[in-house]
Amino acid sequence: MEELARESISLLASASAKAPLAAGPRLGSVGAVFIMLKSALGAGLLNFPWAFERAGGVRSAVTVELISLVFLISGLVILGYSSSISGRCTYQAVVKELCGPAIGQLCEVCFIFNLFMISVAFLVIVNDQLEKCESSRPRAMPYHVYTDHRLALLLLCVFLILPLSASKEIHIQKYISCQMFSVEQLHLLTAQLQTVGRLIVLSVSQCHEASIAIYSSMENQRLSHWVLISVVAMIICLVIYSLTGVYGYLTFGQQVEADILMSYASHDVLMLVARLLFGVSIITIYPIVVLLGRSAMFWWQRRGDVAKAQLESRSRYTLTVAWVTATLLIAVFVPDISKVIGVIGGISAFFIFIFPGLCLVFAMRSEPVSFFLTVWGVVTLICGAFIFGQSTTVAVMQLLGKI
Repeated sequence: MEELARESISLLASASAKAPLAAGPRLGSVGAVFIMLKSALGAGLLNFPWAFERAGGVRSAVTVELISLVFLISGLVILGYSSSISGRCTYQAVVKELCGPAIGQLCEVCFIFNLFMISVAFLVIVNDQLEKCESSRPRAMPYHVYTDHRLALLLLCVFLILPLSASKEIHIQKYISCQMFSVEQLHLLTAQLQTVGRLIVLSVSQCHEASIAIYSSMENQRLSHWVLISVVAMIICLVIYSLTGVYGYLTFGQQVEADILMSYASHDVLMLVARLLFGVSIITIYPIVVLLGRSAMFWWQRRGDVAKAQLESRSRYTLTVAWVTATLLIAVFVPDISKVIGVIGGISAFFIFIFPGLCLVFAMRSEPVSFFLTVWGVVTLICGAFIFGQSTTVAVMQLLGKI
């Protein structure tokens, strides 16, 4: 499993992969389902009880989940098919090969922006947990600056997160791999959204971003087998997310917080331990998010320009400091993560709907795609455009205080 995690890191970081994976240990069916689940399950579980409340209850939320399931599985199948006909093994490379350089560049921009906002949301969640821990101190204890949770977050960023993120090779990866983490978990964060539909989109988009790397690593790459893997993984996700949403919603009702951990009492020892472990997990994953973001930005290295590659060290430190500083400032001064995530919620629609739909439409040029599949690609594309437009519009109006 450690080898699979390290292989996944190299796959997602290599946006310009030109050929299928080299011969070596291949991924079996169980391993593929497991990594798909690890890609789709994570911090989004903390938000589903709140999403069920915003959706109006269990019945309406589950209905939206079932409708979304059709498009989620469809997107995974399309991406696997696109990888097989393009011969590429990363999401960005497949989109660039089938849809052209312009759309490929748009895919990379969305990828980087998604990683950046994931970093912001990571720090906001850590800040929330620190604030909750701060509120658990005895009332008789006076407030001091050095007990402020924002100062604690600043110190964490300066003395722990920044040094880990600045190195060229994130050596902590091997320890994260030992905990059975893979880089696909970088995209696990889905924070406070406005509807259960948008939450589902953000929760599973990381799975779609990683799906091509998973498909390319599989021993059996028949499309029918990939369909089975996708269906099994998504149904298991549906069950887990639904059970979590139902339990949290029935427990706290309309008082449920966007982060279910925040709904529990500050003095609950088990919750304090859970917050601590969750914070440690985020802090150890954050540097790898930065690594992937830098890898996608350093486009000159991928083009083999030796002269420009000599600037790598200076650029790496500058970009890392800018990345950590910007995400820290946003996390501190925009504490309502629902507004932050709402702005980029529509980006996930690109990875689940728009890019797969475009790949299916553009595949007509070289592959015997049936008329029905072409129509389905157009429908997927239109749905993605609607979700992106609606999500972005609502988020901007919220930021402006219109709703």
